[in-house]
Amino acid sequence: MKHRILKYLDYIDELLDSDEERDWDSEIKLHLDQISFFMHERLVHLIVFKLVAIATVISILTFVVSERLVLLPLIVMLFVLLIPYCMHYYLLENSVQKMYEQYDRMIAKKKAYFSAER
Repeated sequence: MKHRILKYLDYIDELLDSDEERDWDSEIKLHLDQISFFMHERLVHLIVFKLVAIATVISILTFVVSERLVLLPLIVMLFVLLIPYCMHYYLLENSVQKMYEQYDRMIAKKKAYFSAER
């Protein structure tokens, strides 16, 4: 997924930077489709990330209360899962935010339009 989203962001940036005439209506529609795909992916990963985080916290609290050493491997495994999920969700969130900015730029190619850029 990481490779796909980064390649897609680069592709749209290339489109926006070129001076070539394009059918921006169709490009915008395709871009909105991709945004919805990545938003769905982002939601799924947010849910999984939260569940793994909750399981990690519950495991740590259970270990603190019960002092059962058998829980330590579970806590370590959950942390091993939690860190990549956090990194992947971070990538998805920031990429979708960038896609919103790209969308604004695509609309601006057609007509004067709102821009949130600073």
